[in-house]
Amino acid sequence: MPAYKNSAAILERNRRYIPGGVVSVNRAVQPEIVFTRGEGQYIWDAEGNRYIDYHAAFAPHILGHNDPYVTEAVIRALRNGASLFGSGTTVLEGRLAELICECVPFAGQVQFLNTGSEATYQALRLARAATGRDHIIVMQGGYNGWHNDVACNLMTPLAAAGERRRAGEYDFIPISAGIPAAHRQLVHPVNFNDLESVESVCKGVPVAALITEPILQNIGVVPPLPGYLEGLRALAKQFGFVLIFDEVKTGFRHALGGYSSLSGVHPDLVVYGKALANGYPIAALAGPEELMRYFVHPEPSRRVLLAGTYNAHPVPVAAAIATIERLRMEGGAVYGQLERLGQLAGRGIGEALARHGIPAAVSRQGSAFCMYYMDHVPVDWHDLARCHDFRLDEEIRRSWIAEGIYVFPLATKQFSISAAHTEEDIGATVESLDRVLCSYAKAGSARK
Repeated sequence: MPAYKNSAAILERNRRYIPGGVVSVNRAVQPEIVFTRGEGQYIWDAEGNRYIDYHAAFAPHILGHNDPYVTEAVIRALRNGASLFGSGTTVLEGRLAELICECVPFAGQVQFLNTGSEATYQALRLARAATGRDHIIVMQGGYNGWHNDVACNLMTPLAAAGERRRAGEYDFIPISAGIPAAHRQLVHPVNFNDLESVESVCKGVPVAALITEPILQNIGVVPPLPGYLEGLRALAKQFGFVLIFDEVKTGFRHALGGYSSLSGVHPDLVVYGKALANGYPIAALAGPEELMRYFVHPEPSRRVLLAGTYNAHPVPVAAAIATIERLRMEGGAVYGQLERLGQLAGRGIGEALARHGIPAAVSRQGSAFCMYYMDHVPVDWHDLARCHDFRLDEEIRRSWIAEGIYVFPLATKQFSISAAHTEEDIGATVESLDRVLCSYAKAGSARK
């Protein structure tokens, strides 16, 4: 593994003023590399090393780092006097809302926030106001933000999560201190792809909302089984809860209308972020007017508070408009390009693993993919946690980084391809994996 002396010095200095030296704790990983520049499909570290980037800052860079079209739109907005006014509306935010509604036919109206966590927080509050209920259902292994309702049951060790339960919920396992015990009684984790458990919870308590990623993309790429999303839609109608799709990672990466447009299953509320603005901080909450009107309900006691000084800041709004414009060009040709690159990567990586005799399954949706070191693509967290070789996953990831291929060095995190990547990049990545696996095999022989 290369030495990262400059990165170490920067991190040590930052630790004097920032707890842990990083401003988002999930960025604290090994190796501790400080990145200083990004352009297209590449990022550079403080030592000057260049990497082909498949982390993409947890996936927002669908067009690549510092896409010229998006950057020019931001510069143009600033030159034209765009500023944070904090009073009334703006032409830019209206245009962005219109674009999203054009891309998402079931969404009649949109509100903007700064992060995916803020947006899922608002979505759940809105669902509770509309239904008059308090309980919510979340997914074991899913991630929907940092707030109290959803900061639980992410990659929970099976010793804590317990054995698989059919037609039942799991204990709330917080991923943060500071969540009140009483609050946890309102949150019901179930396994993804398990309709029986959703029905069981709904028969026991009045459920306001179920929130889920339509594909679990914080533990790789765990797809919905045939009929699962349709089943959630039917249960929402049967029991009267609000179905919320968290498309912070899937939205605008897989299609202009998000994964819901590909599946044909339309949620009641949907949250977007990340790829929406190609790396600029913005999130959107969209839904039909009958739900969104609770933000301006004539009865103050039923009105849902939505406030935020930096909501729809003109810089990320200009970036989001430009990103959607780019994604719509030539009839959305970029998605065909991303699909071709995704196919090339998935096939090449799968063949490399097979050549070296490593049991693995490659799961992919468009430009997002993940390798599971097991004999099948998992259907839920219990399946993954029981069968996946986490140690091997992280060893290969760190060896790849040493080869100049940057993937997030935590097991099961997704790989993201951007429109800036080329077939040559994919080829170099597969060749690098071959070298990594050769070295791994030699090391294993030496240990024997």
